[in-house]
Amino acid sequence: MEHTLKRILFTCGGTAGHVNPAIALAQLMQERDREREVLFVGADRGLEKDLVPEAGYPFRTVHISSFHRSLRPAELRHNLISAVNLVRSPREARAILRQFRPDVVIGTGGYASYPMVQAAARAGIPTAIHESNMVPGLTTEVLANYADRVMVGFEACREHYRRPEKVVVTGTPVREDFFRITREEAKRQLGVDDGRPLIVSFWGSLGASGMNREMADFLALEAAKEPFHHIHGAGKAGYPVLLAQLREKGVDLAAHPALQVREYIYDMAPVLRAADLVLCRAGASTISELTALGVPAVIVPSPYVTNNHQEKNARVLEAAGAAVVVLEQDSSGQALFQAACGILHDESRRTAMAAAMASLGIRDAAERIYQTILEICK
Repeated sequence: MEHTLKRILFTCGGTAGHVNPAIALAQLMQERDREREVLFVGADRGLEKDLVPEAGYPFRTVHISSFHRSLRPAELRHNLISAVNLVRSPREARAILRQFRPDVVIGTGGYASYPMVQAAARAGIPTAIHESNMVPGLTTEVLANYADRVMVGFEACREHYRRPEKVVVTGTPVREDFFRITREEAKRQLGVDDGRPLIVSFWGSLGASGMNREMADFLALEAAKEPFHHIHGAGKAGYPVLLAQLREKGVDLAAHPALQVREYIYDMAPVLRAADLVLCRAGASTISELTALGVPAVIVPSPYVTNNHQEKNARVLEAAGAAVVVLEQDSSGQALFQAACGILHDESRRTAMAAAMASLGIRDAAERIYQTILEICK
């Protein structure tokens, strides 16, 4: 039956959380059959236009853009362009389908996936969509009416869909390199195996400057006693600013080897594997990595995202007992430090949170999605 699945079209865009699961799935599908052809389709100005070619896959574009809820002149102009694109993109999508002739079309989120999945469904081509956030975005809500299957990250997501019979809980794929070494090996590799817990923190790009200011206070509190190891990814713009803020507080990182501030955490797989506690936002990719690895977290959801997706993601983890949620308006270096200490100084609480986080994780997500795709292609 698998031999009928020869040409696979992925469509996604907007964020790495939409693109990376599609790349992970494409890799698995081609490992199973080297003859398979894969094509990615996204927006002409999205993040996907860099991530997909970097992963080695051909990439085509359709003209599609979001609508902004504002009456300012610049936003009205943007919305006028989006309206034109909405008329233009179905024709582009149909042309791509005629040229590539896919056996299945898989959308993994973002408004860029809308025209391709809709056109494929109308052409009678099997379609599936994957939503990595807890609550569906507008694109997913609309496409759920067209797609043969809606694949979601967690059982709690099912209640948000009008057609629950279409919903399959698959999890969200996580890169295989996250599982190649044990926690002990990762700690040894990073030189943090002296018995002290490791905190890992990173805040992404949205609102990171404010969170970095809080991390300066957090790191200054740690420097007094160095109870933990700490690796913080400040971001390219935030890195020199944070170092300057620490100097103002009299903290010389050279004198505190347990505290590492990096521009970017390039080796995220061993770093997250070694972590005993993570301080972070609640983007879909981060959530899938935390649950797959079973790492407790203190989460400050970004208030700058559409439909408050991140708080909704974080609250599911909180309800399971896997994370502590601190809203950005209530967050400070002192508050985050106290929350971290409350978890890391209480071994039974930390163990229970880790178990709760792991209970939400689905390690074989890519395989589950693959089997779902094979099923709709029968």
